[in-house]
Amino acid sequence: MKFSVFSTDLLKQLQIAGGAIVVNPVLPILEDFLFSIENNSLSITASDLETTITTKLEVKADANGQVAVPARILLDTLKALPNQLITFAVNDSTYGIEITSSYGKYKLAGRSVEDYPKPKDLDATDQVLLGAETLQKGISRTLFATSNDDLRPAMTGVYFQIDFNKITFVATDAHKLVKYSFSEIKSDVSTTYIVPKKALNLLKNALPDEAEVEVSFNKTNAFFSFGNTRITCRLIDARYPDYNAVIPINNPNLLTANRIDFQNSLKRIAIYANKTTNQVTLHISPDSLTISSQDVDFSNEATEQLTCSYVGEPIMIGFNAKFLIEMLGILHSDEVKLELSTSTRAGILLPSEEDDNESIFMLIMPVMLSV
Repeated sequence: MKFSVFSTDLLKQLQIAGGAIVVNPVLPILEDFLFSIENNSLSITASDLETTITTKLEVKADANGQVAVPARILLDTLKALPNQLITFAVNDSTYGIEITSSYGKYKLAGRSVEDYPKPKDLDATDQVLLGAETLQKGISRTLFATSNDDLRPAMTGVYFQIDFNKITFVATDAHKLVKYSFSEIKSDVSTTYIVPKKALNLLKNALPDEAEVEVSFNKTNAFFSFGNTRITCRLIDARYPDYNAVIPINNPNLLTANRIDFQNSLKRIAIYANKTTNQVTLHISPDSLTISSQDVDFSNEATEQLTCSYVGEPIMIGFNAKFLIEMLGILHSDEVKLELSTSTRAGILLPSEEDDNESIFMLIMPVMLSV
């Protein structure tokens, strides 16, 4: 079997698929790309058993066939080559591969595809059509809030809630919570499922700027298809926590501040905070926001004052600066609102304005103030 393709075209598709390959996989063959050629179309598959990515591109081939190609050496070779037409010659009996470029020849050992895991079938699925921009926003605005705690698997992914023409993305690690909703989607179903963090990271990086993404799913897997790419992942089999139970209902204290000024002040003050807790203290009173931190162990201390708009009783509350900075970075409005009840209850962070068909809600738990 022999085929020719431009090196940068191939490298681009390999980099999309290659994100699914892990170091020391369960099966040795998962260190390889699965190359399948049919009617001058090259299908590239990579998998870690939990997440599988398949992408396609047109090539000039003399026959159909399959071979498993070592991923790392192929990627390194293509990265070192300037763009040019390269030719792959595969020995059908030994699976040896010879790559020919304008500079020379490179030989590597391929493998039979017999041991490569078969892709999941798209059976008994529901389906939703989403714009790539909507999916990109939903992932980008929630993924950072997922947990790394394997003892609480449900929190290590993003919770998708589809309610006919509305989709909601939810992520929480018990310290912070983000809920992003978008209406006006194309769907005839109402369902929920949890998508793992790794699959969403790969999806976010592979999504084009503009495209319609077909999202299909059954009880165990989700399938994201767009252009010549399909990403399949195993869903997290766990019950998502009732996040509505932690949202304080009555929040009479309302702070409104410039988002960039607030974020930049937090970044400066956080330098002087304790490196374990990242605690900063907000002293809020009418028209005045004072942000302070201290690290007693090293005698470090910092204080800044910002102008703001505030309605409510004076309050002093502590937060993890790292979390608050991340959350402010996700929002895009000029001003943000922070709704508070008491110094021991969660704060609610909202943009001052947003589009009619979308909404974002953020919750951050306070940290106990040092005495």
